[in-house]
Amino acid sequence: MEVRRTAPVKLVVPDEYRDDLHETAEQFLYCANEASDYCWDNTSYENCVTSNVKGRDALYDRLREETELTANLVQEAIRRAVHAVDSGVDRWKNGKRTNKPEFTSWSMVYDKRSATFYRNKISLSTVDGRIECDFELPADSPTPYEEYVLSEEYEFRTSTLQYDQASDEFYFHVKTRKVDEDGEAVEIEGSADTGHQTVLGIDLGVNSLAVASTGTFWSGDEYDHWIQEFENRRSEMQQRGTQAAHNALLRLGKRERAWRRQYIHTVANELVAEAIEHDCDVIVFEELTDIRERLPHADWHHIWAFRRLVEYVKYKAPQRGVAVEQVEPAHTSQRCSRTDCGFTHEDNRDGEQFQCLKCGYEINADYNGAKNVALRYLRKRHHSLRSSPTSGGADAPVDVRIHGGTLNGKGHQPIAGD
Repeated sequence: MEVRRTAPVKLVVPDEYRDDLHETAEQFLYCANEASDYCWDNTSYENCVTSNVKGRDALYDRLREETELTANLVQEAIRRAVHAVDSGVDRWKNGKRTNKPEFTSWSMVYDKRSATFYRNKISLSTVDGRIECDFELPADSPTPYEEYVLSEEYEFRTSTLQYDQASDEFYFHVKTRKVDEDGEAVEIEGSADTGHQTVLGIDLGVNSLAVASTGTFWSGDEYDHWIQEFENRRSEMQQRGTQAAHNALLRLGKRERAWRRQYIHTVANELVAEAIEHDCDVIVFEELTDIRERLPHADWHHIWAFRRLVEYVKYKAPQRGVAVEQVEPAHTSQRCSRTDCGFTHEDNRDGEQFQCLKCGYEINADYNGAKNVALRYLRKRHHSLRSSPTSGGADAPVDVRIHGGTLNGKGHQPIAGD
């Protein structure tokens, strides 16, 4: 397994270059969606195109003519679509629900030819030529950027440029790979990470948008209230049927999208702050695969919120030195989170309440789920390091941060003074 690292940096983009980046992103997404249209076939997964070479050969010349993107950006857009289609085909083969990939989120992938790094700035390809932007790095040193991007021990692979509409800022996530003196990738067998970790588990739901294993709740009531308010106003405008109402409807849609993004950004910031306040090294979510099936009562805006929350935390947390992981979601809502029990049954949960049929443990169902998410990561990490040749079969010290203390393989450990 290769040693890979990602260094997040904030770009300082001059005003005269902002439109260039926005237009480049729009054309990049156009190429990705055109490639998705070509590669996806609704009749049979066997007819889908999952070869990057085949997709590039079929689409490259046309997309180069239709856009002002450089060759490398067009190729990366096609590659993104083919990879997403390939993932969808895997789900289709396994009998899981899937659809043609659609790309709407503002992001672009740069390779080493379309992005050139210097110590304090970067040169990027756009639809209007190359532009140069400075970095805004944290005050403390060494930063991940200095450690991975500027180090001779790591080589630049690709990077993802993202735009945060709520803060009107651009962020670059630089992906690197460790190499030896000959420039060959450094390989490790299994994980060599045996350091102590403290984990914050997060459960996502409808009644509570997010619940942390520390017992902190982010209620979905306010979010649902304002979504309903926007829906009511939209319904009123649609009934008028005038051009003025149509224009007002468009403006309302923009305000709603901006509000939803800002709201989820706020929750993401508070969630990262919760991890830092409790000295957590890792934030753990459930994987969002099949979330529609697992939460059949969730509306579209709930699913959107879950995906955006995980996405935002994934790029916010590493900037504060906190990793983000995901675990399999199976039965986290039905399993008793007491370490000396672990009994799993669908009748353990009744709406918002959890009561274990075996040991009688009673707790809020979402809080129980948050602890189980973190405990699943604990068990997964222990298993991984026990089976790794580089770890010597040793246990990895992992604490799950909960209300009033921690959980680990030995059970509940109260915080001093509690």
